[in-house]
Amino acid sequence: MPEGHTLHRLAREHQRHFAGAPVHVSSPQGRFESGAARVDGRVLLRAEAWGKHLLHHYESGLIVHVHLGLYGKFTDLPLPMGAPVGQVRMRMVGAEIGTDLRGPTACEIYDEPQLRSLADRLGPDPLRPDADPTRAWRRISKSQTAIGALLMDQAVIAGVGNVYRAELLFRHGINPNRPGARLGAAEWDAMWLDLVALMKVGVRRGKMHVVRPEHDNGEPAYAKDRPRTYVYRRTGSACRVCGTPVAHSVMKARNLFWCPTCQPV
Repeated sequence: MPEGHTLHRLAREHQRHFAGAPVHVSSPQGRFESGAARVDGRVLLRAEAWGKHLLHHYESGLIVHVHLGLYGKFTDLPLPMGAPVGQVRMRMVGAEIGTDLRGPTACEIYDEPQLRSLADRLGPDPLRPDADPTRAWRRISKSQTAIGALLMDQAVIAGVGNVYRAELLFRHGINPNRPGARLGAAEWDAMWLDLVALMKVGVRRGKMHVVRPEHDNGEPAYAKDRPRTYVYRRTGSACRVCGTPVAHSVMKARNLFWCPTCQPV
């Protein structure tokens, strides 16, 4: 599932390509037909992201809410776009470019009360200027839940996924099974600042760069088109810092990776 930096990058692209002008919105697949009709031809005022949620604000006061889920993807196409290919949930056509959305978990119309309800359910997003890390800290500091699970809880922090979870904990030497209440305030402050910096790099470069320059060598990344990671998807491989085999387990149905030496219990 795309992590928060991907949604913020999409929001920036959509702001650049579509905002400030009328947008033709349709649903070739038909599943978003009524919603598309409500914003079709309206001026897109702004696009923004909150965690893993993309929000298109139209002049009518209506908002298109998109959650990509595991399979959702936008595909940009030059004009004229031609006939849709495959199951296109939403097509947006602007003055200079168009984009097709396929396979999202959600593509729906929100009004302002629904948006407020979504915001109330989500924790602070490290990439939003209005993010308040103390909101997350209040939850973490009182919880006996493992920090590895808390970081993935979108009600605690919005936008963190499996890669940022694994790599952030490694970078700060914190075992993923440590209860949140046993995390120190100074540790949390350092983690938050690091997370903000890492996710901003992800937005700027389009990929998650999490390995420090002095460790960015040796065994290649887990996939050809991905930068190296410290522990994510490196089960059994030597830790890039100490050489200990990277460990793997499952936490709340998600794969968990860590170094037993660099992240002691």
